[in-house]
Amino acid sequence: MSPALRLGATGFALIAVCYGFARFAFGMFLPQIDGDLGLGPELGGVISGASFAAYCAAILASAALTERLGPRAVATVAALVAACGMAGIALAPSPALLAAAVIVAGSSTGLASPPMAAAVAAAVRAPHRDATNTTINAGTSAGVALSGPIALAMAGHWRMAFAAFAVVAGMVAVATVLALPASRGGGPARGLPALSAGIRRLIAASFLMGAASTALWSFGGDLGARHFGWGPTGTAMLWSAIGAGGLAGAGAGRLVTRFGLDRIHRAFLVLMATGILAVGSGGAPPAMALAGGALFGAAYVMLTGVYLIWGLRALPDRPATGLMIGFLTIAIGQTMGAPLFGVLLGAFGAGAAVPAFAVLALLAGLVPARGRALAAA
Repeated sequence: MSPALRLGATGFALIAVCYGFARFAFGMFLPQIDGDLGLGPELGGVISGASFAAYCAAILASAALTERLGPRAVATVAALVAACGMAGIALAPSPALLAAAVIVAGSSTGLASPPMAAAVAAAVRAPHRDATNTTINAGTSAGVALSGPIALAMAGHWRMAFAAFAVVAGMVAVATVLALPASRGGGPARGLPALSAGIRRLIAASFLMGAASTALWSFGGDLGARHFGWGPTGTAMLWSAIGAGGLAGAGAGRLVTRFGLDRIHRAFLVLMATGILAVGSGGAPPAMALAGGALFGAAYVMLTGVYLIWGLRALPDRPATGLMIGFLTIAIGQTMGAPLFGVLLGAFGAGAAVPAFAVLALLAGLVPARGRALAAA
């Protein structure tokens, strides 16, 4: 296996573990965790939001550390942090300790992405970087898709599932040490870049998309239980559908090259809103809700690929920081969106919360991805 292919495979696995297992699997298991520990929708939303907040802090640190230390060290730490956080979730005896473990696990995702962008910039030729980056980014979907069958195999035992996830994360840490380049990025970290017009538009669009996505990432299992009476099996099927659909996001780089950032951005925001409504409105039959989950997964991963490319083109000489801006803002939107959705759900029900968050996704499409920095798109 060539070094570039080994890098891509390892990066795909790292993103699958950190995003699919350590971050997003919590939403799938939330109904079971709620039943065991008595969280309630408001506290569940706060815990999800705190996990996203930890991501925000971690991705800022990761971009700076990657520029200072190089990608191998930071990516390895990401896998180890994911393992520790998920082990803590498996062992948590109370809501307070669960919240702490979820925060640790969620921070691993912030650590993971910037070093992978830097590693691709160092090891992959320029014409293939967009495709490689978006393929690695689609690891999120593989992790989410796998978490569903694992949950079914565990017969709904969420503690056993997170223990298994922690073991896999430890194995990925070893692979990361072997596959990623250790070279330093460019000396001392250079701080945050100037807010150009293109970066400001990226921040606005990714914030709205991130907030909208929490309707399913944080509450998809809860919504399935409310509308369809789904237990662990139904929720695992939804998560598998979301993950399977998201594998389409690996093609984001090629679609952007062919149709441009603006067209792909707007099209998949419409699909995201459609998926949120299909799963969360309660009016669709269960099979249609699963199809909506697949649609949401495809849209989410495709859009994160769009924001990844947008950031890298805005800051071509600082790949870790370029990726960080869009992904950080997605997480800030999720940090604010998860507790807000929980409050709306608790106070007014899904009939108000779900359409409101679908509208947030559509609003992101009003932000254009135009500018000289993005002329190539």
